[in-house]
Amino acid sequence: MSTHLQASLFDQTDRLSLGPLDGVTRTELGSGAWIDVLPGWLAGSDTLFEQLAAEVPWRAERRKMYDNVVDVPRLLAYYGRDDALPHPVLTEAREALSAHYADELGEPFTTAGLCYYRDGRDSVAWHGDRIGRGARENTMVAILSVGAPRDLLLRPMRGGAGTVRRPLGHGDLIVMGGTCQRTWEHCVPKTTRAAGPRISVQFRPHGVH
Repeated sequence: MSTHLQASLFDQTDRLSLGPLDGVTRTELGSGAWIDVLPGWLAGSDTLFEQLAAEVPWRAERRKMYDNVVDVPRLLAYYGRDDALPHPVLTEAREALSAHYADELGEPFTTAGLCYYRDGRDSVAWHGDRIGRGARENTMVAILSVGAPRDLLLRPMRGGAGTVRRPLGHGDLIVMGGTCQRTWEHCVPKTTRAAGPRISVQFRPHGVH
């Protein structure tokens, strides 16, 4: 699969390394929901993007929408709690997140879902991770983004507050916690602007989808 990534001017290293998590900035969204954001948590992220793009067994999916079956506009991969992750730095990231959020989350992150947004036509619609325990319990979803930045948007399900926008790529981290999956929705919208490829890695606790 050949997809061109324009390298970041701020990530000019091939050495993969994670920074400390004590630099995260928390934003309270309301109704018990919050997000933590840490730009550039992973140094050397462009190198990781190239490896994941080339080596992960990406799959395309089709889903029924109304009376039609349509292509899911992104490529997907999934690693369960007993699966080896596709790069050691992702295992390191999952362990670091589990340790940092142990007191709040009360359990480790165990799974990793990967999404490959090849260009601005790839997207994910508004949703919350409410399949499984996320429908009734507070939980967390941590997303590490590599590749070119794409906007992640969040909005309250019941309206009121404005939309929150965070451009994520080149090693940025966002963690959605508290009631976020139940009281807010998030999406990666399509864009007509020039958009390079991006891969997001979503770490979740067991039983949250």
